[in-house]
Amino acid sequence: MPERLTVFVSGDVQGVGFRWWTRSQALELGLSGRAVNKSDGRVEVVAEGPARRLEELLERLREQPSAHERPGRVTAVVAHRTAARGVSGFTTR
Repeated sequence: MPERLTVFVSGDVQGVGFRWWTRSQALELGLSGRAVNKSDGRVEVVAEGPARRLEELLERLREQPSAHERPGRVTAVVAHRTAARGVSGFTTR
């Protein structure tokens, strides 16, 4: 059953390709959702899909530079889960 994961990522995550990287990771995992810059400097990531794939995305967001070559520098990740709403595709704004 699909779930919805909402994540707020803090650090040096705007203007460095972080949203595009997040989109590519989500699509690789078969997830739908969005990655959006917030006015306070954070990036909000909303993803929907199977729980195990959402957990994998969350782990990739938390990793420090690794094999996934994530751009930027993450200092904090705050996440919560809710019921899926049935979004499709993955957008960035």
